[in-house]
Amino acid sequence: MEGQQLQQVLNPQRLKSLQEWMQKSSVTLTQVNGQRKYGGPPVGWQGPAPGPGCEVFISQIPCDVYEDHLIPLFQSIGTIYEFRLMMNFSGQNRGFAYAKYGDPVTASAAVMTLHHYRLPEGGCLTVRKSTEKRQLRLGDLPTSTNQGELLTVLRMISDGVEEVLLKMAGPKGKEVVALVSYSSHYAASMAKKVLVQAFRKQYGISITVKWMSFSKSKHVDETGEDDRFTPPVLNPLPKPSITPPHLHPQPLLHDVPAHSPIQPFFRAVGGPASLRDEMMPRAPVNQDAVSQLQWICELHRLGTPQYEVRFHRTSSDGFLYFNFKVLVPGLLFPLNGVIEILPGTSIQAMKAEVYRAAAEQVIQTMCKVSNLRPF
Repeated sequence: MEGQQLQQVLNPQRLKSLQEWMQKSSVTLTQVNGQRKYGGPPVGWQGPAPGPGCEVFISQIPCDVYEDHLIPLFQSIGTIYEFRLMMNFSGQNRGFAYAKYGDPVTASAAVMTLHHYRLPEGGCLTVRKSTEKRQLRLGDLPTSTNQGELLTVLRMISDGVEEVLLKMAGPKGKEVVALVSYSSHYAASMAKKVLVQAFRKQYGISITVKWMSFSKSKHVDETGEDDRFTPPVLNPLPKPSITPPHLHPQPLLHDVPAHSPIQPFFRAVGGPASLRDEMMPRAPVNQDAVSQLQWICELHRLGTPQYEVRFHRTSSDGFLYFNFKVLVPGLLFPLNGVIEILPGTSIQAMKAEVYRAAAEQVIQTMCKVSNLRPF
């Protein structure tokens, strides 16, 4: 059902044209975190990676125009080091892209030549120099935050962290903020997408993450996104001191015996509460959440979980939101929720990621009710 809905919004002829162009030109496109990338560097590139001022930001791209039209157009100005087209779950582009050249002069020529360029497919491109922001501002940090420890934590969570500086801010100068420098705009962009969730999940801290702005006016980045990204939390948790996690691996669910703390959950919802040791099914070799949930249901004779997933929306930062319902025959009621993922390389890959995230939430719900620590 999901595949049929996706095919309805795609232009088969445009997709065929893209595939034919890739085969003819031997171009490889890589799907990474909601964007499709060419090069970085391309095959045959000689010399160092381009420095600041070499990238252009392209917007107002029609949703069904792809790299087979865009890359040759921008390649006509000069050799492209990297081209990134932002994609959404449906397989359409999100209307903007980045092209990086070998030097600032070529990038300036692309702006002068292709700004307001009218595409044969319709639509007029907007092309301007990319700001290539590389600094993030982390706010709402604990007052006991240590600069060295924070640097260690950030390097564990994100790639390309070069430097961390702490300073006091706020009306009374008591708020701790961190200025984090990354090796590239891409590295900073990827970090901006994951830091809030990572700090909340790993440390129970609700932080804010913004692009560092050097002007007094409110800064809006090139994608038109609001800089503030705060996860929906009901009651902020206390702010503990940030220290690098020295954690022992948490027990996997297949280590839980038949008479485990998870059984109160099943008793609460009307499912079986016990199983003889000799009847215990084999723990899954593949430790993904879908396999874990399947094993739990077999362990407690609940039947095979059935997934119902419906696409809800795409957020401004590229995340895809889905509503899910997991029906377990042995339970009295279905388990519902909302999940978010980043676009993947194919419908099959994204479907697998949606099921994995849904199964993970269901397992966490079971663990909360039974006071069992999630794996």
